[in-house]
Amino acid sequence: MITTIEGIYENGRIIFKETPPLKKKAKILITFIEETDPVVLLRKRPLGTMKGTIKMSDDFNDPIDDLKDYM
Repeated sequence: MITTIEGIYENGRIIFKETPPLKKKAKILITFIEETDPVVLLRKRPLGTMKGTIKMSDDFNDPIDDLKDYM
């Protein structure tokens, strides 16, 4: 079973926001996520950065012969 629990690392200690639902020994992995400025998270990507990178074939909307029996 994999369980995720939120917590805070501060002054060399990890403080869980809830008690882990385990009653026996278990291996754990800890991932540190630095708090960032909310403005950075909300910054929009400039428009047009993907322009010219997506190509569609000319027959994209044509019926697919393999699916004739199902239509």
